[in-house]
Amino acid sequence: MCQVPEEAARLLEGVGARRLRHALALLISARSWDADALVRATAAPRRTIDALLAALGDDLDGGRIRPDRIDAYRPLTVSPLLADPVAHLLPEHAEAVAAMDELIAAAPRARTALDHVAATAETAVRRALLLGARFWLGSARLLCVGDHDLTSLAVALTHPGVEITVVDIDDRILEFIGDEAARRGLPVRCRFADLRLGLPAGAREWADLVFTDPPYTPDGVALFTRRGLEGLRDRETGRVLVAYGASEGTPALALKVQEALGPLHLAYEAIWPDFNRYHGAPAIGSASDLYVLRPTSRTGKALGSAVAGTRIYTQGPQAVESPDRPVDPAVAEPAGLLVGEWPKGFAPGTPRVHLATWLAKPYAGRAADVVVALPAGYDALLPRVLLASRAERVRVLTPAVLPRALKSVLAAVYHMKTEPGEIVASRVAPPGGAGAVLRYILDRPHVRVAGSWREGLIRHSTGDLTKNQARARIQDAAPWLGDATVLDLPAHRLSDLPDAVRRTLDL
Repeated sequence: MCQVPEEAARLLEGVGARRLRHALALLISARSWDADALVRATAAPRRTIDALLAALGDDLDGGRIRPDRIDAYRPLTVSPLLADPVAHLLPEHAEAVAAMDELIAAAPRARTALDHVAATAETAVRRALLLGARFWLGSARLLCVGDHDLTSLAVALTHPGVEITVVDIDDRILEFIGDEAARRGLPVRCRFADLRLGLPAGAREWADLVFTDPPYTPDGVALFTRRGLEGLRDRETGRVLVAYGASEGTPALALKVQEALGPLHLAYEAIWPDFNRYHGAPAIGSASDLYVLRPTSRTGKALGSAVAGTRIYTQGPQAVESPDRPVDPAVAEPAGLLVGEWPKGFAPGTPRVHLATWLAKPYAGRAADVVVALPAGYDALLPRVLLASRAERVRVLTPAVLPRALKSVLAAVYHMKTEPGEIVASRVAPPGGAGAVLRYILDRPHVRVAGSWREGLIRHSTGDLTKNQARARIQDAAPWLGDATVLDLPAHRLSDLPDAVRRTLDL
């Protein structure tokens, strides 16, 4: 050890030094390595790699150990860290890895407010291969609770028999996955949901297996895992696979996450360290572990308890450490119903409804005027919050802006007036023709679109249209529909509705 710099020798000592010894092995190889590449290859945190490179000092030249110093370092090197459980399968799936490389490159850019960091193409395929090696996938159903990593497409490419549902808050991701699945003939359906408020009805108790790579906060991991458990149709045989990573220097963070999972009473069947690799997140070594979690007899009862928190991200307006920004009562006019979180003592006696309840089922009472508090970080809910209402007038206090692509859909229901920090929507009279059928669908946002579309089509048809004929027209015009409601359709499918409805009338 005396042949190498003292600080480098110190870093390479101890049972935790294996990652750095692997990095050293790479540095004496024929190619040059920068810090980011070493992080991705070894899963060592960026700070640790930086410390090693600094300690090597003049022994480094152009991203590798100087040739005349290699012999001094060679005895200190080791091979890669851990045996990958599916590494031996990867060479047989080179085409899938190449396809995933192209898909990841073409996918929408990451959103920091949603804690997005893209997994590598090899990671996506290895996840799929592990599912196939560990479970029988012949006729399985897989639920992806969030899927910025496109794991759904990797599974569909490698295991064509798997039926897959993707649930995500990012409409861009849902559109990309839906379009690619349709283009390639893959059995993947996409549903919108803000998981802080719940799963879509069609995803509950539906899946055999669940995969999620959630925000890496204790509440984020616990919430996404909880939604995955709610998506299992058989908790005796189902599993939830969770990707989670923390720096090797901060085990207390991993402990907090595991403590947050504790109330769900899950058995840890396996934890594969550093299984997932990423294009980014160098602070945690651009890697995360893979947990295989199995429900127990106590899990179902635990799912009935309240969700711990909704600030689940590490960045953005809904980050754990973001300050509360309550609604200013001064800007809220009196209303027949208040939706969302409101200050205590405001408008005593006025009925209140949580956002989750508002979106989950029709409000039982009649309210002519509704005021909705929609805070920053809930932007994607804005069109759904409006469509969920049956009131004559809805005022939404929000910094969010309506997506341009959905304005024509909302125009079938409302006249919109937009002011800074608020949107006022006044219900308009139902139109005629195709607009009448569209309005019939949109006025029933909590029921399956296929059913309300069929009823509206028959009601407004000029001939004697049978139910079977109506179903056939709808299937031809919207093969992507499935069992979706208006509220869990991805934005691009909502924007497709007017034209699709028109086609069913033109036949």
